[in-house]
Amino acid sequence: MTLTWLLFLALGAVAGVLAGLLGVGGGLVLVAALAWLLPTMGVPADAAMHAALASSLASIVLTAAASARAHARRGSVLWRTVAWMVPGLLLGGWLGSGVAVRIDGDVLRVLVAAYCGLAAAQLLLGRVRGNGVDAVPAPRGAMMSAAATGIGTLSAVIGIGGGSMTVPLLVWRGVAPVRAVGTSSACGIAIGLASAAGYALHAPPGALPEHAVGYVYLPAAIGVAAASVFAAPLGTRLAHRLSGEALKRVFAAFLVLVGASLLLGG
Repeated sequence: MTLTWLLFLALGAVAGVLAGLLGVGGGLVLVAALAWLLPTMGVPADAAMHAALASSLASIVLTAAASARAHARRGSVLWRTVAWMVPGLLLGGWLGSGVAVRIDGDVLRVLVAAYCGLAAAQLLLGRVRGNGVDAVPAPRGAMMSAAATGIGTLSAVIGIGGGSMTVPLLVWRGVAPVRAVGTSSACGIAIGLASAAGYALHAPPGALPEHAVGYVYLPAAIGVAAASVFAAPLGTRLAHRLSGEALKRVFAAFLVLVGASLLLGG
């Protein structure tokens, strides 16, 4: 059991750094790792992918909070944008988790891998509007709320805090990449809360063995979250030292690697 906790803590450290660096709770790398680890810990193989998604999202709540706090100290969170997006993120997270529990685990694996590739291509090929130093006011309005609903829904299905969608959206709207990362971290809290609750309550009775609430495997969620909270500030410091273009390249490479690992591990 000690080795199990050490593995979850190590994953949490990686997730925390990614949260601060890329504006995500390390969800994609967590999903890939947990989908492989959980069956070795007694989680039924046919429920492993759902459990990986649910546990990743549950851990993201604290991971994203730690990252957002670190970014907020540096003035990198656009709180007005967050306020407009939160209602849609909560709704989307709840709806998306309800859809995901009805999808076969192998299909979910392919969806997550495909999404990684598409998001990486968007980051590498997409153009930034403005000069990348907040040339426009903080994005807000009904369109941001509507976009947030879609982000929340898809994030719940693929087990992430939404950074790989929120960051490109904000960058496209003219927000500097590092501030887009900080704002995305704050948005990830809402996605994690709504999605994890959905996976816990939408799961069929007895979906997982002991130590679980619905599809949320508590040892994984707690262990990952505990370590990620302390590691997120390190990622934040790295984000503020990298240029916007370098940050985008790091993010894209990360997505490609995780997508490949999911397909090869299927």
